[in-house]
Amino acid sequence: MLQVNYIRENREKVLEGLSRRNFKQPELVDEIIKIDEERRNTQTSLDQLSAVANASAKQIGELMRNGKKEEAEVLKSETTANKENIKNLSDVLATAEEKLYQLIVQLPNIPYHLVPAGSTAEENEVVYVHGEPAVLPENAMPHWELTAKYDIIDFELGTKITGAGFPVYKGKGARLQRALINFFLDHATAEGYKEMQVPHLVNEASGFGTGQLPDKEGQMYHAGVDNLYLIPTAEVPVTNLYRDVILKEEELPVKNTAYTPCFRREAGSYGAHVRGLNRLHQFDKVEVVQVVHPEKSYEVLEQMSVYVQSLLQELGLHYRVLRLCGGDMGFTSAMTYDMEVWSAAQQRWLEVSSVSNFETYQSNRLKLRFKGATGKTQLAHTLNGSALALPRIVASILENNQTEKGIKIPEALVKYTGFEYIE
Repeated sequence: MLQVNYIRENREKVLEGLSRRNFKQPELVDEIIKIDEERRNTQTSLDQLSAVANASAKQIGELMRNGKKEEAEVLKSETTANKENIKNLSDVLATAEEKLYQLIVQLPNIPYHLVPAGSTAEENEVVYVHGEPAVLPENAMPHWELTAKYDIIDFELGTKITGAGFPVYKGKGARLQRALINFFLDHATAEGYKEMQVPHLVNEASGFGTGQLPDKEGQMYHAGVDNLYLIPTAEVPVTNLYRDVILKEEELPVKNTAYTPCFRREAGSYGAHVRGLNRLHQFDKVEVVQVVHPEKSYEVLEQMSVYVQSLLQELGLHYRVLRLCGGDMGFTSAMTYDMEVWSAAQQRWLEVSSVSNFETYQSNRLKLRFKGATGKTQLAHTLNGSALALPRIVASILENNQTEKGIKIPEALVKYTGFEYIE
């Protein structure tokens, strides 16, 4: 969430950033500034009245101690009206603060200056392309046919048990899943990330802290009796480990990784582009999260992008890196890189990772701060990235490595799978 003083002091910059996001309610900015001014004026009046009340209370005490009871009683009667005014102003202040909160949470993060303007995925900027498309045999199949041929993923069985978007992994398909999870976790820990095991359900405060609530409740599975949410990504519980925490500057950067299943309703997602593993309601993912000094966050963003790319390179995948335009970025992000791998069988790019810098947007909600040598506290910057999400990685590995003998496992994974081919 944006800080109100930042909005007030940088009105034109905020409006320009919202314009690059193609935000449809720029009038909220002036409304926020207006209500904040009313709030601050009310706070000033309340402080003044409270000071008078405190002075009167002190004076009454002195009069009583000096035996001037009648004068004290007169002053007491005069303070009654003052107390009523204080109560009224306190109510006005609480109302203004609630109005301010309700408006501020509707504003997305302000894009970093490198983020291009735009409203659709077609306006994203391609910043890097690695490798060449795989050359497939003439009888090449898409992954949903390969999984049936080799009996490694069963979509119909998952539909019977739960519903569409909940596949069952079988035999070498299950082992490939486990191999990729271990491969990603081992590389993350070697990169200096501490592995964490975190809950798969979170409360409202956690959802609010990382920006899923109140923006994305329609995409989250909700356990209504307990008012808990199934996590859409490990970013939520991992980042919330530091909610209401003040770190020491020397503790930065904080680097954590976690494997979790992820749950997304994906409401409104239909069509051929969501077939098979392309879009699921439950999927596995390894996430990397960093809490860093504000001066280092964009340097860290580049490092995280390079790290994710190194995983794709080890798996031998043809990929590209996109800098998302303002209108295609997530609500909380200041800048995002998407990594997409090429599906040679489907002849399309598949997103497999997003790496984002949220600057202070999440930390302001989380009250995640750090204290420097001077003793001053300030908000940290938070970043996260998929490293990696499994479904489309699996789809690409299956499609791009199909041969007459079977599906060849990337060399980097063989020590994790224990086999070289799915036959």
